[in-house]
Amino acid sequence: MQDTLVMADTKPLRTLLVDDEPLAIERMQILCARTEGLDLIGTAQDGESALRLVEALQPELLLLDIAMPGMDGMEVARALEHATLKPAIIFVTAFDQFAVEAFDVAAVDYLLKPVAQERLEKALTRVTEQIREKAEEAEESTPWTEEFWVPHRSEVIRVAAEDIDRIEAERDYMRLHIGERSYLLHQTISNLEDRLDPARFIRVHRSAILNRERIAKLRHDGQGGWYAEMADASEVRIGRTYLKKVKQIAGK
Repeated sequence: MQDTLVMADTKPLRTLLVDDEPLAIERMQILCARTEGLDLIGTAQDGESALRLVEALQPELLLLDIAMPGMDGMEVARALEHATLKPAIIFVTAFDQFAVEAFDVAAVDYLLKPVAQERLEKALTRVTEQIREKAEEAEESTPWTEEFWVPHRSEVIRVAAEDIDRIEAERDYMRLHIGERSYLLHQTISNLEDRLDPARFIRVHRSAILNRERIAKLRHDGQGGWYAEMADASEVRIGRTYLKKVKQIAGK
């Protein structure tokens, strides 16, 4: 692989462009359109909008300006440090004094405006190599998610998967119950089911996943309904679609 080329058979990187200057966005849009291996899926003009779009679009790459009113690029990068699906970050700025700080937040590259196409292509090669290395590391490790980082008030809290008692759907969010506390995570229940170890978790309803170790007993209500009673005495209705699989826990 040459340093300044992204290979043609590499899937284009889903990219979000963030800059507060309309002219700068227009210039980068033109440059991105000329650059192989890059799929520009959206733009934002401030840090807050950038974070909302990252959550909604889940880009693989962020072309991020630094000096912006309100939340600047460095603050955006720090806010994404513990994101479940964190995009790679390439800073694109007119200032060179932030370079050291940029790599403190694990930026892949640091480009100075005006950006040359060859320089952007070289940065993209670094991103694709980083993604490939992470994919290889993931293949060597457990395929199941061991932890989640969830927003809570003004913080982002680490939650170990094994500590979760049950998960219940609430519209576009999943509520993770841990003891007497609970946290909301922006995920679909199908996505979470795919990420959790089936030896540890079982889906019992279209809107509920339970930690197998927290299930105390299964109860029939005498009218055709089945419930899983948890160790904390709470009950979760078992959907008919999932009943046979759930009964296997008790050897039924």
